[in-house]
Amino acid sequence: MVVLSEFSEGSSSSSSTHGHRYDVFLSFRGLDTRNSFTAYLHKALVDANITTFLDDEEIETGEDLKPELASAIKASRASVIVLSKNYASSSWCLDELVLILKQRVKSNQIVIPVFYHVEPTHVRKQQSSFGDAMAKHRRMMEAETDENKRSQWDQKIDRWNKALKEVADLKGKDVTGRLEMEFIEEIVQDIYHRLRLPLNSPLPLLIGMEDSITFVTSWLKDASSHTTDILTILGMGGIGKTSLSKYVYGLHCREFEKSSFIGNISRRCDEKFSGLLELQKQLVDDISKARSIKVHEVSIYTSKIENVVTRKKVFLVLDDVDSLHQLDSLLGSKGFHPGSKVIITTKDAWLTESCALFKTNVKPNHAKHFLQVLDETASRELLCFHAFMSYTPKANYEEVTGNFVKYCEGHPMALEVLGKSLHNRDVAYWEDWIKQLTKEPGSPIDNVLRMSFNSLPSTNDKDLFKHIACFFVGKDRDVTETILEACNINIRSGITNLVDRCLLSIGSNNELMMHQLLQNMGRFIVHQESPHKPWKRSRLWCHEESFKVLKQNKGTENVLGLVLDMRMLEKKKFHASFELKTDALSNMDNLMLLQLNYVQTTGPYENFSEELRWLCMHGFTLKSIPSDLPMDNLVALDMSYSNIESFGICYSNPQRLQKRQKLSTGFFLEDKRLPRSLKILNLSFCQQLHSLGGFDQLPALERLILIDCIGLLDVCESIEQCVELVHVDLSYCNKLENLPRIIGMLKKVKTLLIEGCNLSESRIHIKDIDSPEKNIVTFSPTIPEATPTYSKFFTISLPRSLLSLSLANNNLSTESFPMDFSSLSMLKELYLDDNPIVSLPYCVKSLPRLESLSMVNCNLLTSADHLPHTLTYLDLHSNSNKPLLQKVVFDPEMSPLELSVDWKMFATSSFEFEGLVKTQPMACIDEKLLHSLGWTKLDFLNERRVQTDVWFSGPKESEIQVYYEFGIFSTIYGGERDAELDYGEKQWAINIIYNPIIS
Repeated sequence: MVVLSEFSEGSSSSSSTHGHRYDVFLSFRGLDTRNSFTAYLHKALVDANITTFLDDEEIETGEDLKPELASAIKASRASVIVLSKNYASSSWCLDELVLILKQRVKSNQIVIPVFYHVEPTHVRKQQSSFGDAMAKHRRMMEAETDENKRSQWDQKIDRWNKALKEVADLKGKDVTGRLEMEFIEEIVQDIYHRLRLPLNSPLPLLIGMEDSITFVTSWLKDASSHTTDILTILGMGGIGKTSLSKYVYGLHCREFEKSSFIGNISRRCDEKFSGLLELQKQLVDDISKARSIKVHEVSIYTSKIENVVTRKKVFLVLDDVDSLHQLDSLLGSKGFHPGSKVIITTKDAWLTESCALFKTNVKPNHAKHFLQVLDETASRELLCFHAFMSYTPKANYEEVTGNFVKYCEGHPMALEVLGKSLHNRDVAYWEDWIKQLTKEPGSPIDNVLRMSFNSLPSTNDKDLFKHIACFFVGKDRDVTETILEACNINIRSGITNLVDRCLLSIGSNNELMMHQLLQNMGRFIVHQESPHKPWKRSRLWCHEESFKVLKQNKGTENVLGLVLDMRMLEKKKFHASFELKTDALSNMDNLMLLQLNYVQTTGPYENFSEELRWLCMHGFTLKSIPSDLPMDNLVALDMSYSNIESFGICYSNPQRLQKRQKLSTGFFLEDKRLPRSLKILNLSFCQQLHSLGGFDQLPALERLILIDCIGLLDVCESIEQCVELVHVDLSYCNKLENLPRIIGMLKKVKTLLIEGCNLSESRIHIKDIDSPEKNIVTFSPTIPEATPTYSKFFTISLPRSLLSLSLANNNLSTESFPMDFSSLSMLKELYLDDNPIVSLPYCVKSLPRLESLSMVNCNLLTSADHLPHTLTYLDLHSNSNKPLLQKVVFDPEMSPLELSVDWKMFATSSFEFEGLVKTQPMACIDEKLLHSLGWTKLDFLNERRVQTDVWFSGPKESEIQVYYEFGIFSTIYGGERDAELDYGEKQWAINIIYNPIIS
């Protein structure tokens, strides 16, 4: 199955486009699940704007399936079959099952079996309750005295038996051992992907917010305005502003030329000096067809944003804004293209109309929407959904449920956190919780969050929560686990406990995510350790407080972690010439986590704590790492953006080694051991770094990150001794002379990123060599004069262990690749972005486990026709103004595939998705076929051409074309109206082209 996901009907499901009334038909046994699982699943589907049929009849009448049920099945694009304990006892359910499976064959209907507390084996072999039900049907058949009816019963039972066996053999979903809420979200997400709906993740669960959804949707669809419309969604923290805006954005973002959702703005700006620049870059990348070049001035990005939004109809969501500077930097002051929509979520009602956009001659139309707390009914439903997976309380829980609802005062986040914390707990536990809550002073939401924290089963989990809240929100989970495990934290079970209690979540990029209210609560708990004497606290995350503690030399052994970035203080007008005397750290004997970014230091480094596990010193000014720095327990060292020239001793060039040993004693010498415990080394953007060595003293190293070290010439061959190394990023180290040799020494590496490493002068061949460990790739020069002088050709040995490989931006052509990559048998992700590839290299097809292939901005690409059948994601986005892509061919045995592509990248003359759609000039079609379609006079084909106004590149002229979709022919021809098509009509055309699914 192929899912073409870039353009689809965002505002509503598109079942009607293909003659379907429904997206999903729900087949279920009402006795088992009508008021529980199926009800929640139905609501989740409807809330996600998936048109869903659910039969409201409680009692079966008659022996045969109701005509309306049969019609609904035939009018649906997919069916979800909830196979529960008593499913087979219903003849209607079994008849539905038979018809659904017929539609699967006849019309490629998608079928998703859900095994709801039943074993697939029992369904297949008609055992347990399924065996009992079928035996009962047989007894009814045998009791039938009418021969004709008895024969009909016999035929029915035979069809039912076959259907049960068939559905049990399909790939289904088993609820056993799963939280039903997460399980339902997974089903919704699967349906989105398989029905090519526009989301990559399910829509947020919104209970009790129907009026707000209606209001925002109505505002969004109002096209009466001839200027920009801005909606400000207001409300207290945790009230649902972000969830509401995500919901609406997910449904409607595809109705605009460009769209962007920028989340967590205030926190991202507060916690990182470059936070606003990163937000601007994200916005520019989302709404501009060209990938932006990174700049370092807010005003330059603002100008870029202004240039785009004045020319294109855009839909922007700016989530959690708390300053005018943020708004002005992200919206500019030149106005937007008519029809554009902007949603802003904030706690401050005055912000929006105070920004620069409202100081222009043509002011935007501004509306406000205040989110209120939930009413009692909605509050009960939300609490029960998370606690019981039901909209009503379980028996004996009614009174205590009412007490919790009353206590929470309609606050959605308090209700959600409570529901998850109380899930599967007995009534006595509930009653104890409400007694404790009502005794606590403070607001309900604060008390609920604090109670959820207090309910964590161990001190380990509480320490983990505080560490993450203070230092690691937004950080990679794997990196965080490595660091905190070294701090004697049991992190794997701890993270599970935090996630289960709604105190933490994991983002799509494996980053740790925490609601701001939860992060604030965690930091407040630490703050309360010593409200007025920060040096007595365990963790210092506030740059201002860290600065004062160090400047006043008040550090104590209480401090476990400290963060200071001088750039964050300069914004707040702190004195920029501060030099940290290292003796300010001498009393922090238990300090394990230390970040000193862009801090000038003086004094001996032996004053640093010997307990350090994580040391981050961006912008370090010395040319080497001090030899007296205690690093015996260090597991992560990040010296990015520093002036370091050398790290360790490199033995691959004896002359260079001797020269280095004559320099100052600041360099690591043979008598100074590197930290044998080090697992993560990050020296990215150290542009003075020329050599890297000492790997024989780093046996535990797992991650080596050297992005954009443009002066790096030599990496010591002792890297071969790093047997635990799994992640290597050498992107844009384009002067590294021994790159091929180094890569060949990596034995267990799973992720290898060598983007922008100047492989352009090479042609890749497979060298016929017997090697059990490596795939030998030979690079031979195609431009001799541009080839490095140290070699006429070279080989790269790619480890068989690779799971992810990036060769992006290396100017590699199709001919550069070998014929076979099959020995990379574990590879799952391959990135070939920004290369002048004309057609997909044949070797890619030989990758037996490849799941994700990215060829973004391969602007010369004309065809992709050797796709591995295991592929599940393909990205072909391009920023080219001269589209060349003509053909994409899919393997008949291919797994379900999501294809992310802009239709604008296809050649205007002709293009083809094999088995899906195709366009070609009408003049190329056989005349007999054209005559059969009613075209009798064809002389005009040589005279008339079509001009179409294409929004991404202006007017285009082409021949009259024929358009095929599943064998249906249409003709595209010119006329006065073509150049005047509005965006809605163009969007309709796009949807027709990209909606089909092939199974």
